[in-house]
Amino acid sequence: MVKRRVHVAAAAIISSDGQKALIARRPSNVDHGGLWEFPGGKLAPYETGLEGLKRELHEELGVEIRRAQPLIRVHHEYPDKHILLDVWQVHEFSGEPFGREGQAVRWVPLDELVNYPFPAANLPILQAVMLPTEYLITAEESDESVFDACLERALVEDGVRLVQLRAKTLDEAAYLARAERALALCRRHGARLLLNAEPELLNRVDADGIHLTSERLMSLERRPIAESKWLAASTHDRKQLGQAARIGCDFVTLSPLRTTPSHPEVAPMGWHDFQQLVERAAMPVFALGGMTRYDANHARAVGAQGIASIRDFWKAPDA
Repeated sequence: MVKRRVHVAAAAIISSDGQKALIARRPSNVDHGGLWEFPGGKLAPYETGLEGLKRELHEELGVEIRRAQPLIRVHHEYPDKHILLDVWQVHEFSGEPFGREGQAVRWVPLDELVNYPFPAANLPILQAVMLPTEYLITAEESDESVFDACLERALVEDGVRLVQLRAKTLDEAAYLARAERALALCRRHGARLLLNAEPELLNRVDADGIHLTSERLMSLERRPIAESKWLAASTHDRKQLGQAARIGCDFVTLSPLRTTPSHPEVAPMGWHDFQQLVERAAMPVFALGGMTRYDANHARAVGAQGIASIRDFWKAPDA
């Protein structure tokens, strides 16, 4: 049986304080009736994603989009159809949203979205909405006072809210000590900390999750940590992205987009190949490899969640 292909535009409408998202309840007489969703609807054949979204939000909610940016594209297979969700993050709009078609609408704190039942195709959108657009990977710093100062600067001055603690040169005891200090700093500034380490270390440091190396990723048969924690992974190709989806990673980095000093021998994939891989990733993807904040909008435009970087964020306080 040939499945129907359905192209849908959806909106992650975020409140002005960045703390809440607007969701709507599906009518009981349609597919997935009674579940919640990010508002939007099917595109007409002549419409782009943004054009269709503007029309749908006006018809459904009575609002006009002023500023929006691509968030994520989700391909999902249902038994009878293939659906493509073209999701945009709406930063500015005019009008007061209400259910013009009688549907319930609700502003929900981002960290409470997981308590609402959504169709399966919406789950990657939940992950993307809850993630920031910048992912700091810590440098291999030998001096602990310098490490603490660089991390605090990134949290305070750059506003980083997602951190991966990478420290390959430390033994386990030193890594755990650094992790405890980094976690305290992240908690103080409202950031999440992921450990680039064996998943079992979460039993000793109550960080927010684990970031798997590509080698650890490919060795696993199932998700190694609880659903309540974030699971991320380093990926470099389609096979690794597929494995990340199979074991239930919440997001990944994909690299190298450009040649980097740390891996000059590895050929970069460039924006075109990156976009082709991200299109079918089924989860948020951070662009990694020579990325700076100047690349953030380009990365979002080709489907990335945002950028991951060491050098662009890791600077001494007086730098």
